Amino acid sequence: MKQALAALTNSFKSNSGETTIKKFGTFGGVFTPNVLTILGVIMYLRLGWVVGNAGILGAVIIILMAKTVTICTGLSMSSITTNIKIGAGGAYSIISKSLGLEAGGSVGIPFYIAQTLSAALYIIGFTEGWLRVFPDHIPLLVSSIAWISLLAISYISADLAIKVQYLIMAVLAASIVSFLLSPAPHVAEAVYVGNFERANFWVVYAIFFPAVTGIMAGANMSGDLQDPRRSIPIGTMSSIVVTMIIYISMAVVVGLVSTPNELLNNQMVMVDKALWGPVVLAGIMGATLSSALGSMLGAPRLLQALAEQRTAPFHKVLAVKTASNEPRNAIIVTGIIIEAAILLGNLDALAVLITMFFLITYGMLNLVVFLQQSMQIISFRPTFKVPRFVSLFGAVSCAFMMFLINPVFSFVAISVIIIIYIWLTRKGLDADFGDIRGGLFLTLAERAARLADKFPDHQISWKPDLLVPIKDPKVWAGSMLFIRNITYPSGSIFAFTVKEDEKELEADQAALTELLSPLKEQNILVNSVVLEDQEFLHGAKMVIQTLRGGSFRPNTLFMTIGGEWGRNRIDSEGNGSITQKIGGLRDRVFGPTKRDDTINQVVSLASKYKMGVILLRQHPRMAFGVQKNVNLWLRDKSPNWHLAILIALQLQLNWGGKINLVTVAENGSERAHLHDFLQRLSDQARLPSTTEFHILSGPFKSVLDTAPRADLNIFGLSINERGLPLTFIRDMPELVKTSCVFVIDSGHESALV
Repeated sequence: MKQALAALTNSFKSNSGETTIKKFGTFGGVFTPNVLTILGVIMYLRLGWVVGNAGILGAVIIILMAKTVTICTGLSMSSITTNIKIGAGGAYSIISKSLGLEAGGSVGIPFYIAQTLSAALYIIGFTEGWLRVFPDHIPLLVSSIAWISLLAISYISADLAIKVQYLIMAVLAASIVSFLLSPAPHVAEAVYVGNFERANFWVVYAIFFPAVTGIMAGANMSGDLQDPRRSIPIGTMSSIVVTMIIYISMAVVVGLVSTPNELLNNQMVMVDKALWGPVVLAGIMGATLSSALGSMLGAPRLLQALAEQRTAPFHKVLAVKTASNEPRNAIIVTGIIIEAAILLGNLDALAVLITMFFLITYGMLNLVVFLQQSMQIISFRPTFKVPRFVSLFGAVSCAFMMFLINPVFSFVAISVIIIIYIWLTRKGLDADFGDIRGGLFLTLAERAARLADKFPDHQISWKPDLLVPIKDPKVWAGSMLFIRNITYPSGSIFAFTVKEDEKELEADQAALTELLSPLKEQNILVNSVVLEDQEFLHGAKMVIQTLRGGSFRPNTLFMTIGGEWGRNRIDSEGNGSITQKIGGLRDRVFGPTKRDDTINQVVSLASKYKMGVILLRQHPRMAFGVQKNVNLWLRDKSPNWHLAILIALQLQLNWGGKINLVTVAENGSERAHLHDFLQRLSDQARLPSTTEFHILSGPFKSVLDTAPRADLNIFGLSINERGLPLTFIRDMPELVKTSCVFVIDSGHESALV
């Protein structure tokens, strides 16, 4: 298949004589295709039935209601067309340039299929009309002749197709005039308000609604228009108004010249009642042919636009155009699909699904405009402005109509679009234009932040939002996996580093971005910045103070504690772990006194501004073991256990292991009291049922080696006038043979809510 399609590429490239690109104006490029697509067989064969059920006034109301949807869509499309430089593909181009290629393609591909199958339906409808005049003719032969004729016209050039449409429009105009001049012998019997004998109001409305679709026929020609920004609004709105007047006039006249019985039981009532019946019959066949030709003009151009942005299969072949701007490869492929659909015969089952795809496209256009109006961004300044309620009403009406017509097919259509969207997202499409998606989500976030500021901050909404100072992203010894495990899935990270030399800013930003990229790949919200400052401490203070005023401010400081490892420091040959070497390097560069002073001041500042603190001291050999079990050390009178419990729960969630609540009883009389304390705490904090209690007896340091084996130990800390107990922090991992985390509550966490 690929080889066959690839061969088409060379077969249909431009001839040397094709050097002039024919561009169309408003009348030929937009108005004519729209009118001929809107005035279809429903007007001739079903409008009488609508009047028979609803009466003349009821039919007029139904027409106005249906037209309101397309008027809103037309206004929305007109507005956004005057704001952007619309490319080929009409609605697809508009949606892609607003919501991205994935959204444009997920709507554009079903819209293309709908247009293509519509052409097959119109040809089958033409065949049925032809057989009424020539009943002995072979249906498949009639359909095939009509198909090959229309395909040849659209293949030769759009210019020829437009000229043929002018001829068909003349036939339609003659048929409409012939019917409107019908004698009115049954005026006295006219029914102005129907009793909906055959179907209720909404069923009648749903059956009539497809008659007003087709307003995209001109927009699909956007790549062939001289001035799409001007032609699409004028051509679309004028075609909607003109066809609305025609529909209302036809409904009134058919109600006046026909009896209720004729309206309900005779599909050819317009032919029978016309001043000259044969011209109306010609109009019926002309309407089907014109609608089919309009689809066969627009669908290939939509397919070529999809292929040009790689959102369609076999895009290299289908994106080819001739020097005269004709997408002939796409025309041939579309023609093959149409003939295959004709050979299948009755497509009534697909007719409803086709309508669904049209309505989704209309709804998406309205939604795009509504979103941009609601964002109130300066880049959205169309020269043709419409009120926001117009686009909102259009979007809601399209969704309402979908489920009114057929809820099952509505879900099917939406599911198809979602599947295509996921497929296109995985392709990693890269557009050569921007869209509003990023700005849209930022706008939503900003508005949500404004609303959030109106409500008091509560402990029940706490999640781990970490502030991570990084001295040097090129040699940082912290564990990205550990940070991931205490923030995933709903937490966030704000990392920063400080540089004195502005020449190093760009390199350090790249290093910081690379360091944090694994966390972004885990769908964790990550922000980072490299500050230019004379010293790290001053820069850290600036960050902490500045972030206090933000809506998305970190609530917990995360730092790693490096430095000497007692007797296990690096030997004279330089052996030792990477963590040990980096710790030794930092000691040599900064000196332990300056380093510890920096840690104390940053932690003190964080506590001053009501931030929790997490200090990680990673064991050089054990690291985090097999990442399963956690020992959580608690004291009955300790003020620091809320954040410790929350961190333990985060790790239990991501590690899938067990939490051990560990406490120390200095004498045997405390054991019962401490067991009750751990039991109450476990119940109130809703800890997992697998949580175990361990009460160790004896002095604290002497019982450390009797604690249950775990992959991490968590301790609470308190700051005294001399700062952090950094010696204790550095010694503990070696004593318990695991990495350790030390936490300080901010007072804004609660493990009990």
